[in-house]
Amino acid sequence: MTAPPSPPPPRRRNPLSRPGRRRSARRAGHLAGAYGLLVLTGLLYLVFSLALPRTFPTLDTLDSILSTQSIPAVLALAAMVPIVTGAFDLSIGYGLGLAHVMVLYLIVDAGWPWPLACLVVVAGGTAVGVLNGVIVEFGRIDSFIATLGTGSMMYAVTGWITDGGRIVPGPQGLPAAFTDLYDSTFLGLPVPAFYVLALTVALWVVLERLPLGRYLYVVGSNARAADLVGIPVRKYTVCAFATSGLIVGCAGVLLAAQQQLGNPSVGLDYLLPAFVGALLGATAIRPGRPNPLGTLVAVAVLAVGLTGIAQLGAEFWTVPLFHGGTLLLAVGLAGYSARRRLRTGAATTSDAVAVTPEDGSP
Repeated sequence: MTAPPSPPPPRRRNPLSRPGRRRSARRAGHLAGAYGLLVLTGLLYLVFSLALPRTFPTLDTLDSILSTQSIPAVLALAAMVPIVTGAFDLSIGYGLGLAHVMVLYLIVDAGWPWPLACLVVVAGGTAVGVLNGVIVEFGRIDSFIATLGTGSMMYAVTGWITDGGRIVPGPQGLPAAFTDLYDSTFLGLPVPAFYVLALTVALWVVLERLPLGRYLYVVGSNARAADLVGIPVRKYTVCAFATSGLIVGCAGVLLAAQQQLGNPSVGLDYLLPAFVGALLGATAIRPGRPNPLGTLVAVAVLAVGLTGIAQLGAEFWTVPLFHGGTLLLAVGLAGYSARRRLRTGAATTSDAVAVTPEDGSP
């Protein structure tokens, strides 16, 4: 009686084979896409430090960046949340202007205690966000048009409150505890930087570690498929807009503490930088999907670039030129990242088929 034939030895995957090279190239491409903006931030800092050794690589410059870029960073995070669900909130700039004017109106003209005024404004920002979500989802109006319409209405309310002028505090000024929300320091750094860090961590936990975040990403990826599997698309989209409105209300409070006077048109200056940061952030850390860490890195790139340009003595028109060009680059890179993810998924499937023996053995 002859012994049964021994089973064939397991097939080992050669890392130098074509599938192995493809996986290595994809891994390298993923690392470059995920951390390219972070590397770019370091390179920009190095270039400006070499070009401006006396002014740029200083603690004063660092404090200035952390302080002045805190509000754009908060607003970029506010813009990012609806983008996760595939929607856009163009009212955030108008909402920022209305929120900071309302805070100063309630404190200066109405005589409210500043904590109550801040709380009411943040609650009002949340209510506006809910309204935007309801109009988009239940009114079936495109988010661009809906939020542009509500933003225009908020701008009208801002002009009505200020009567086209500015809200200027009296001789006593604003309460010191209120202005300290922006002017104070913690651990030697401007306290607004810690607001941005706390907000980024909170959004990261929600979007990356909680089921709510996964549902929001599914809605943004394919709303119809999400509805078919039982995810309440309308509910989560309204929640995304409400979160955005809440963050905008907080940014308005911070802007009021910074400006210390009510300017009805100041919020519009923050609209374009916010979307540049949110869209450019979708190409970093988690390429192809909006994420808070990527948004923070994108804001850092913009902050370093704008600060260096300003210290080089560039003209005022270079700022909108920089923002506009970066926005086009961000949209292009975001589209490329999304297409690359689709190609990578298809390539992964073909590689798996190529390395699987015909008889199904490992």
